[in-house]
Amino acid sequence: MFLFSRKNRQLLGLDITTSSIKLIELTMGGGQYRVEAYAAEPTPANSMNEKTLVDPQAVGEAIRRAVKRSGATTTEVAIAISGDAAITKVIQMPRGLRDADLEAQVEMQADQYIPFPMDEVSYDFEVLGPSEKDPESIDVLLVASRTDNVEQRRAAVAAAGLNARIVDVEAFALENACKLMTHQMPDGGIDRTIAVADFGASSTTFSVLRNLKIVYTRDFAFGGQQLTEEIMRTYGLTMEEAGRAKKEGGLPGNFQAEVLDPFIDDMTQQVSRSLQFYLASGSGREQPEKILICGGCGNVAGVADVIQSRVGITAEKGDPLGQMKLSSRARAQAVQRDATALLTACGLALRSFD
Repeated sequence: MFLFSRKNRQLLGLDITTSSIKLIELTMGGGQYRVEAYAAEPTPANSMNEKTLVDPQAVGEAIRRAVKRSGATTTEVAIAISGDAAITKVIQMPRGLRDADLEAQVEMQADQYIPFPMDEVSYDFEVLGPSEKDPESIDVLLVASRTDNVEQRRAAVAAAGLNARIVDVEAFALENACKLMTHQMPDGGIDRTIAVADFGASSTTFSVLRNLKIVYTRDFAFGGQQLTEEIMRTYGLTMEEAGRAKKEGGLPGNFQAEVLDPFIDDMTQQVSRSLQFYLASGSGREQPEKILICGGCGNVAGVADVIQSRVGITAEKGDPLGQMKLSSRARAQAVQRDATALLTACGLALRSFD
């Protein structure tokens, strides 16, 4: 899967979702990240079935358009598969094995944890360090997915004339990106419990981090597309017109009370329910000290304030670009407007610096 490749060259972070294709290129200088290039394109109709990519050629053409508009010159990319398409397991291995022996041992054990024939699976692993369970062992993170999931995304990247150097998992990319929001966390997130609600178009990921590591995650079907569809129904617009109106405004005066407020109520209920699931998921769970609202819905006016007042936890729109410099090219593509929706893309672009 090329998940844990090392010594990476400059990479584009490429986030392919049911509604949009977002790419971002980051560089670093003087200890500060800089956005060099950014662009987003709508995902072609019927090219995705839920989170499964079914038309690599159409998606590849959209990627090609985004790359051209962004002005990016990098041809190597990092992409991600969805969490529900991945199998992750921490396994124990004897200490002191040579690399070749470790690889052989992992392959032997992988068969126990992967519920598919091994010839239909792509997998990779990374040594995490000494095991707390056994001083004579090391912990190894095993990550696997059906090869079809990986190859369809790689094929789309290839159709755009690019090379998928890394295939990551969305949850890992999100965790990686959270270190870009430490300026919004008490004590930079160190020894603190922080929740991140990443609202996509059709699905949302609610994660809780302790010491900047994900300790709980929940995916559920809810997202900004429901607001778009309600605008369509209420005002008799097409999907494209409703999406544009949602971003740019210009809707009738009853929009706030009739459409937006009920949607914000639904968002708040989803966050509240996710918090309850998290607190009930194990003993010793700590209430998060802050909630960062991310994804396109993070731009909904007033949503963080409503969530804060209803849930009783400080809430704020997440901004992974808040401490970055921006190139003129990136500014021209309105990267700041989309910043809160760029967690996965940023987390993937950060793989350049592994």
